[in-house]
Amino acid sequence: MIRYRVAPSTGIAGEARVPGDKSISHRALMLGAIASGTTRVSGFLEGEDCLATMRAVAALGVQVSRPGPGEVVIEGVGLDGFRAPSAPLDMGNAGTAIRLFMGLLSSQAFDSVLVGDESLMRRPMERVATPLRAMGATIQTSDGRPPVRISGGMPLHGIRYEMPVASAQLKSALLLAGLRAAGDTTVIEPAVTRDHSERMLQAFGCEVSSVDGVVTLRPPARLEAANVEVPGDFSSAAFFIVAACIGAHAPFVVRGVGVNPTRTGLLEMLELMGADLRLVNRRTCGAEPVADIEIRPAVLRGIRVPERLVPLSIDEFPAFFIAAACAEGETLVTGAEELRVKESDRIAVMARGLGVLGIRHEVLPGGLRIEGGGFGGGVVDSGGDHRVAMSFAIASLRASAPIEILDVANVATSFPGFATLGRSVGLGIEEVA
Repeated sequence: MIRYRVAPSTGIAGEARVPGDKSISHRALMLGAIASGTTRVSGFLEGEDCLATMRAVAALGVQVSRPGPGEVVIEGVGLDGFRAPSAPLDMGNAGTAIRLFMGLLSSQAFDSVLVGDESLMRRPMERVATPLRAMGATIQTSDGRPPVRISGGMPLHGIRYEMPVASAQLKSALLLAGLRAAGDTTVIEPAVTRDHSERMLQAFGCEVSSVDGVVTLRPPARLEAANVEVPGDFSSAAFFIVAACIGAHAPFVVRGVGVNPTRTGLLEMLELMGADLRLVNRRTCGAEPVADIEIRPAVLRGIRVPERLVPLSIDEFPAFFIAAACAEGETLVTGAEELRVKESDRIAVMARGLGVLGIRHEVLPGGLRIEGGGFGGGVVDSGGDHRVAMSFAIASLRASAPIEILDVANVATSFPGFATLGRSVGLGIEEVA
């Protein structure tokens, strides 16, 4: 089992550049595969999650090549060009991939089976399967979990679906299913979620509208190949943003980060706590806004997190909990039940780790109450969750003794090179087999 040993650090300094956005990399592969023509992707995240999507696309008969680091070329086969895979499609640890492929494959002429690693095989799939069945798909799960079995040859029809929870994965799966459905597909969001699918579908020539949380897709005759430039992943940048908030003694910059407003709730939460954050060198990267994020030293104070920000920061909460533990006073997070069905139960796993390191807290059904204080040292079990592992690594900036973090192999799914980058800016992090 791979683990981290992280020594207390005097602080971080300089700047960081994080890998490409995972969500956008997944979607570029999928839409490039069903477009007509050649799609070229730069800045592609070469992490295990996205490589699982790449292998699945290839197994469906799509030619994919990698001419250089971060570069992918996809020879699209069109909306009707997939061929039946010869074996179950293994999504590894990628929850985004399995749920989006459920939508993409639900209208195909052939049967398919989606599986994953031990963690993914425990995660719920009925939230996506249920509305897909309402569109006409035939999908079977195992007590609501993978393997997901999709029967081919089922004609789909568009629906108007009001999502019970704010979920970009669910919204995206329905939009992808709607590409080959009869009639429009409309998804009504209870709160704003990340809109990478809508932006990229439009870039590939699909008519998608979004007004006041109502997203409608009109099925296209075809998608046209496009060039996709992937910005730095905000969820990966989050660890260095928080690290700078709690451990930088001079301005620290994270370069080239995607700052899509449906992803950056963490910035607003940190600003409410008193963080000094500035977006500089703003520009556009394809369909996505990009900026450098400058963090200046400031004192953090506990807050009650507005629930409207929860869906805009759902993947960043493990890192945010570390910031809360370093803030003066109490921080309260509610309405984040979605954290319980991620790669781990992130509320429970983060709470256990905070307790090991001496942080007073209270576990709530949909969040945590955290009392700010200093970290001690100890052994933390990440539960195999990459974001939990990286979050406790940055806690070392405020720790009085070394922290050992167990089961960190899955960091490679989203952030290959995390430990190396961490060391380059001042984290005392060592990988141990």
